[in-house]
Amino acid sequence: MAGAIKLKRIYEAPVASDGTRILVDRLWPRGIAKDKAKIDLWLKEIAPSHALRRWFHEAPEARWPAFQDRYREELRGAAAGPLAELRQLVQRQPVTLLFAARDEAHNSAAVLKAVLEGEAG
Repeated sequence: MAGAIKLKRIYEAPVASDGTRILVDRLWPRGIAKDKAKIDLWLKEIAPSHALRRWFHEAPEARWPAFQDRYREELRGAAAGPLAELRQLVQRQPVTLLFAARDEAHNSAAVLKAVLEGEAG
């Protein structure tokens, strides 16, 4: 894999080392103006389904392991096309996956990064 993959909250300032900035949330983040977001691509189709996102947010700590499995399943199914597009980008250049979640370790972007890096799970 040629490009590095970084994770970053959308609320953090963009820097040159971000590479291609890709928003991977289904919903546009609150309080961020589209013209100031410095987003190169918004892949909302790669985000967890509304149903999965709502289910996870009811009890994130308890549901984190199951959420990872369910989201990986969605990535193999309905989100396979956007995932393939993202894999191609990552092979060519560094990318930063942008997300709005407060929890920087337990969110869909973290799972997506692990999938792109080939972690088993």
